[in-house]
Amino acid sequence: MTKQFSVLTGGLLLAASLGAQASNTPDQARLTNTVDKTIHSLMQEYDIPGMAIAVTFRGQHFFYQYGDASKENNTPVTKETIFELGSVSKTFTGSLISWAQVTGAISLSDKASHHFQPLAGSAFDNINLLNIATYTAGGLPLQFPDEIDSNSKMVDWFQHWQPKYTPGTYRQYSNPSIGLAGYIAAQSLEKPYSMLVKNQILSPLGLHHTWFNVPAQEMKNYAFGYSKENKPIRINPGVLDEEAYGLKTSAQELIGFVDANIDPSRVGDSKLAQAIRATHTGYYRVGEMTQGLGWELYHWPVTLEQVLSGNSAQLAYQANKATELSPPEPPTDALFINKTGSTNGFGAYVAFVPQEQMGIVLLANKNYPNEARIKAAWQILKALK
Repeated sequence: MTKQFSVLTGGLLLAASLGAQASNTPDQARLTNTVDKTIHSLMQEYDIPGMAIAVTFRGQHFFYQYGDASKENNTPVTKETIFELGSVSKTFTGSLISWAQVTGAISLSDKASHHFQPLAGSAFDNINLLNIATYTAGGLPLQFPDEIDSNSKMVDWFQHWQPKYTPGTYRQYSNPSIGLAGYIAAQSLEKPYSMLVKNQILSPLGLHHTWFNVPAQEMKNYAFGYSKENKPIRINPGVLDEEAYGLKTSAQELIGFVDANIDPSRVGDSKLAQAIRATHTGYYRVGEMTQGLGWELYHWPVTLEQVLSGNSAQLAYQANKATELSPPEPPTDALFINKTGSTNGFGAYVAFVPQEQMGIVLLANKNYPNEARIKAAWQILKALK
């Protein structure tokens, strides 16, 4: 197994004033040993061909690469290797929704049909944008039915959909739900969703190698994912795929987005900074987890067990009673913020703590259990303290 390591100083974060218990610089040998041990074990247990890890800690970036981006071609994973993010894409969707609100194009309290006239007269006359952005519309499913394979069929399906629950009372994790929220935000701004994400989020943050559609000149860096049968696989297009799970990027790029979330004040665009910070607002509590815009939040300090509970299959696949936070909990640095993401051939995990100025990205070209991702990230973050 190939393995590479590098460290960069600087980046988006300011060096913070430190408490008595921690140093600006982690014990690099301890961190590297922890990453090596954790990732080797993880890759062996779940037969993962390749992984890229990025750690940010108080102004320093640490990058680790393991294994193959393509087993067939023996192409090693590098800092530039592009992975599919799956539902980590929703955190960019949440950022665009937030940006649309900051710029006055929408309010989260607006009814969904107000900004998308084809839904006028449907159940969405009584469901607001916050509901669809936080999976509390009333039971929208995890995926569209298989036969929904075009925008016209999507609109017809939404027009006829009826909630199982009163909006705002249950959270049911759903690609159509947040996908529709992102779609409506783009409609309100009168530009294509992908163009808005590129121009209003990716480019201002310097994320120039993050893609919905990987261009020809970058295909050499695009890893193959591997199915349960270890067959090479990549994602297929689908309705609202860009809004729900469509981004591809490298660990090196994604840690820049984490930095922007750790300290939005360092973002040059003040409206974007405001929008990013607002995605950390808590709107609904479900068990141990509080739902933000794209991100899932926990009060810091938090235990591993609490984070595992908030990322359980129960929360991913079932409807769960949700408690509306009224008023919403404002953003604070004392949060553990995370998001998992998967496609059929890839598995991603992002977590960070603004108060500690630390964060981590785990990207793999295999879909493996969320619990294993979280435990691995937890072990690595512990090595920073």
